[in-house]
Formats: sequence, C-alpha cells, structure tokens
Amino acid sequence: MTDAPVDIGVKTNAVSPRTERLQARLRGRYARETRFKWYGRAAIGFALVFLVILLGSIIMQGRTAFYSHSVTLPVYMDASRIDRAYPQGANFEQIVAEQQLRRLGIQDDAQGSKTAAMKALFSSELKFQAAGMIARQPSLLGQTVPVTAPLADNADLYLKGKISQATPEDQRRISNEQMAWLDRMKASGSVRAHFNSALFTKGDSTQPELAGLLGAVVGSALMLLVTALIAIPVGVGAAVWLEEYSPRNRLTAIIEVNINNLAAVPSIVYGLLGLALFINFLHLPRASPLVGGLVLALMALPTVIIATRSSLKAVPPSIREAALAMGASRTQTVFGHVLPLAMPGVMTGSIIAMAHALGETAPLLLIGMISFVPGVPHAIDEPVGALPSLIYIWENASERAFHERTAAAILVLLAFMIVMNAAAILLRRRFERRW
Repeated sequence: MTDAPVDIGVKTNAVSPRTERLQARLRGRYARETRFKWYGRAAIGFALVFLVILLGSIIMQGRTAFYSHSVTLPVYMDASRIDRAYPQGANFEQIVAEQQLRRLGIQDDAQGSKTAAMKALFSSELKFQAAGMIARQPSLLGQTVPVTAPLADNADLYLKGKISQATPEDQRRISNEQMAWLDRMKASGSVRAHFNSALFTKGDSTQPELAGLLGAVVGSALMLLVTALIAIPVGVGAAVWLEEYSPRNRLTAIIEVNINNLAAVPSIVYGLLGLALFINFLHLPRASPLVGGLVLALMALPTVIIATRSSLKAVPPSIREAALAMGASRTQTVFGHVLPLAMPGVMTGSIIAMAHALGETAPLLLIGMISFVPGVPHAIDEPVGALPSLIYIWENASERAFHERTAAAILVLLAFMIVMNAAAILLRRRFERRW
C-alpha cells in the first residue's frame, strides 16, 4: 500500500485587489487629514504673524507717549513785570525766554525772533505754573525760584528721536538753532525725561503735551454703567421669557428671528437710531453718557439675549422636572434653580457684550462725541468724550505729537478689553458646570 502524495501549501503575501483599494483609500484619507492639519497650522501662523505686526507697530508708535520731557529753569520773578494782585496777566513765557537766552549767552535781534523761538520750546503750562506760585506765595516776587513745566510738543518729539536733523529744516516745525538750544539745556541737566503721568491724570487738550485720557476713560466708564444697567436686566428678562414662558407660535418665531438679525446689524445703524430717537425726538443731552449708554445698550441687547438663551438651554431638563416634581411653581423653578445654574454663561455673555460696546466708535460719532471736550465729566448728562472717539479725534489732528498719543490710547483701550474678556473666561471656568 503506497502513501498518497501530500500537497504542501505555500503561503504567499498576495493581496486581493479589493484590499489594495481599501488601503489606498486609507492612505489618501490619512494624507488629506495631515494636509488639513498643516493648513490649519499655517492659517493660525499667518494670523499670528499679522497680529504681531499690528501690535508691534502700535507699541512701537505709542511707547514714547508714556514718557515726556520737562524743563526746570531758575526764573527771576521781576516785580516790575508781574502784578502781585493779578499774576496771571504777566507774560511769564516772555520773561523765561529772555532770561534763558541770556543764560545761554545768546543776543536777541531787533525783531525778537530768538525770544519767540525760545518761547516756542516751552509749553503754555509754564505760565500757569509760575502764576500759581506767585498766587500762593506773593513773597516770591523779587526772588529767583525754579519753575518746572513740560516742553512743547515739537521739542519733546525731537528729544524722543521722532524729529531728526537729517530732515530738511523747511519740512519740520523746529529749527536747527532750537535743536542746539535743547541739546545744551539737556546737557546742563535742565531737561529731564520722566513718566508721562499727565496722560492718565488729565483730560483732552488742544496742546498735545497736556492732553490726557482721564476724561475719555471716565466717559467710557459712565457709558458702560448706563449700558449695563439697561442691557443686562432687559436682555436677561427677555431671554428668560422667550426660553421658559413664551408659547411656541408664529409671533415668537418672528421675535427670535429678528433678535438674531439685530445681532448682525451694523453699529452705525444704531447710531442713526439713537440720533433720531434719543436726541431729535426725546431731546436728551447730546454727546452725554446717557445717550451713549442708551445707544450701546440697544446694540448689546441681542448679544445678551442670545447668550442667556444658550445658557438656559444648556441646563438639563431633569433640573426643571425635579423642581416641578417637588411642588415648585414654574417661577420658583426658573429663578430658584435654572437661572442660577445658567448664571456663569449669562455673566460671560454680558461681559463680552460690554467689551464689544466699549470699542464701538461709529454710534458715538453720530451722537456728537466727536467734538473737543476738555476736563473730566461728573454726571451722565454732561458732554463727554470716550476712548474710541478720542482715538478718532487724535488720529485726525494735525499735530504730529497726537499720533503717538493715539497709539497709546489704543493700547489702553486694548488693555481694558483684554481685562474684560479675561474676566469672562475666568468666570466661565470658575462657575461652569458640566452635565
């Protein structure tokens, strides 16, 4: 009996055509996913590059506004030229310029052009400082006392390196001779650089070296106060009614659609509405925080309503069902359980809406906040400025020194908005609950 032949099978790595097609499709899918990731990274990098360029240009232009130069000079209070009873009437700028020329050993001409050129280096604050000293201490008449005052804007720009001697003299507002005087005064220690505290402690001014942000900051704060007092209660109340109480009918659907559409309306439309309704019809004070706050409240309302409704929808239905099962009324359920749990989202949406309102410019320009308003407001019905409108005014000013202050004002506005958005993020993370 012979053994039957045994076939020995040989294993091969042959892959079926169907498997090859599946593997090719998988490789293509993985390649597309990899390309998509790199596209996203490139887009983020592209945006970051432009953000760095934007912030860098603003910082480079505005950093010099945070310091300024002042001059301290010994001034002889000539009793023959200064009235003890009315020191404000004395021409202190002329007195100081003449004495400084003599101190530098410079002889004036018959037209007094050198004295006028020296006067142009000092801010008008000089006369107020000197007159104030005499008014407080009349005994200073006949004595030599040091007087400190800011330099004029062009002199300050020269010492900051913003005006160069390489520029032709007829293309700048400070002469070579004035530059030489400034260099000598700086070398003698009469001129010094210091932190520009006036930028944060004074209101707007027609003179760049005296202009500050305080009036605009207070005006923006008063407007945001009015906006918050109106937009947040009304917006939250409207959202609660729409989400918890309103019947689901055609009228409610129309209201919801219009609220969503109002969130996309250009801000200048709200400015036109405020001009027609609050100023022309109701005759409220023009350019006041009251009108500005009302206009910004109208603009912030859709954002507050939408954010509040989203927060209310995120609360699980089991919370409502449990409260109702325990015998609570609908009002007790909403205000005792649902709304407190949705409050982190409500606060986040409200803060973001306020931050958005803080940076709006177009509505404020239409209600009159484009005019020059010196000083600091003390009530919501007084004419005020605001940070966005002040930035617009300074950028369009003819004096070059206002441009660096424009960039500084932008940095301050960005700082406020970053703080408000950071507060919204912190509140969200602190009180957020995951269901």
